[in-house]
Amino acid sequence: MGCSSCSSGKDGQPKGCKNNGTCGTDGCNKLTVFDWLSNMSLPSGVAPFHCVEIRFKNGRKNFFKNTENLSLSIGDIVATEASPGHDVGIVTLTGELVRIQMKKKKVEVDSEDVKKIYRKASQKDIDIWQKARDREQAIQVRSREIAIRLKLQMKISDIEFQGDGSKCTFYYTAEDRVDFRQLIKEFAQEFSTRIEMRQIGFRQEAARLGGIGSCGRELCCSTWLTDFRSVNTSAARYQQLSLNPQKLAGQCGKLKCCLNYELDAYIDALKEFPKTEVKLHTEKGTAVCQKIDIFKGYLWYAYEGEWMNWHKISADHANEIIESNKKKETVASLEEFASELIEDTKVDFENVVGQDSLTRFDQPKRSNRRRNKNRNRNKKKVSVEKQKPTSQKPKEGNTESKNSNRKKNNQRNKKRKPQQRKNNDKS
Repeated sequence: MGCSSCSSGKDGQPKGCKNNGTCGTDGCNKLTVFDWLSNMSLPSGVAPFHCVEIRFKNGRKNFFKNTENLSLSIGDIVATEASPGHDVGIVTLTGELVRIQMKKKKVEVDSEDVKKIYRKASQKDIDIWQKARDREQAIQVRSREIAIRLKLQMKISDIEFQGDGSKCTFYYTAEDRVDFRQLIKEFAQEFSTRIEMRQIGFRQEAARLGGIGSCGRELCCSTWLTDFRSVNTSAARYQQLSLNPQKLAGQCGKLKCCLNYELDAYIDALKEFPKTEVKLHTEKGTAVCQKIDIFKGYLWYAYEGEWMNWHKISADHANEIIESNKKKETVASLEEFASELIEDTKVDFENVVGQDSLTRFDQPKRSNRRRNKNRNRNKKKVSVEKQKPTSQKPKEGNTESKNSNRKKNNQRNKKRKPQQRKNNDKS
């Protein structure tokens, strides 16, 4: 979700409201809720609900009482009760929808956890809040250096200042219990503020920091998912997924929460399939299940000793064979059932363009050189054929010169012959 101010400008640069994570319309924040009752007016004589939902840094939200009857709307910055001092947050939800959210999260209106709102934040409160927020990044880097120096097996993932800057909460993750008494002393001396350490799980860490999942969308835990249910590897087995931890694990290092989304549908579909451990006994041999296609309802079996030859049969046929085996009856072979599944592979369309061929790019292209050579040869042949009839036509000037040359050659030959005879007689 995003508001209209988050669109890109003329040069492709993102506009944004420049609030650095505190969107005014609450459309870009984490765990946003759409108020679909905002345009509906309350019946006459009904007072609006006096509780309000307020968001702090990242996805931390709490419910507060509007005891001062302030006119609040989504996006207002307010000062709330804290211990000690006060905190600053943004209103994310008002009206009757807050009552539904409190009922969903099992929060009672009269409980001590529901604190009150002091006032709308003044400019002074906002300036102090922004200064405290600006210090968080530098303090986080420094706190990690101190934890590494003390050789503590922990990771400080996030830091949150209270609105008045009087307290700083460090969120960390650790696999074992950590003794951070010396760490708190050094933090208090280094940062000159009240320190609070809060351990969170790996999934809560991913929810606070956010990110992009392998599906290309934002993480579910940082956008809408609030309850983290346990995920087992059996969920991947039911869905016929390969047990590859790199693909099944999310950014938190645990199994992805989305493995549970379609698990119930797969379990219902598998009720019609026989168990993969059950073998099919036939006269030809014993067949073992190799693969299942839940969507199409097919199973692939292979005979023992012939593992390369798979036979595809439907789930109904497999159940029939198993029932006959229970009655101590054997089937001739699986080929009888597999032959019924032969499908016609007739194509309903004609290949006009040739784009459906996978090997269309494998054919070698004809070089342009050969084409140019053939074109040049054809041009030469045509030019020679055109020149032949023109050369056969005698020209008048050329014929007269040729006849004169012939006469001169004949006269010379006649003179040479008597001289040769005289020489022969003398000899």
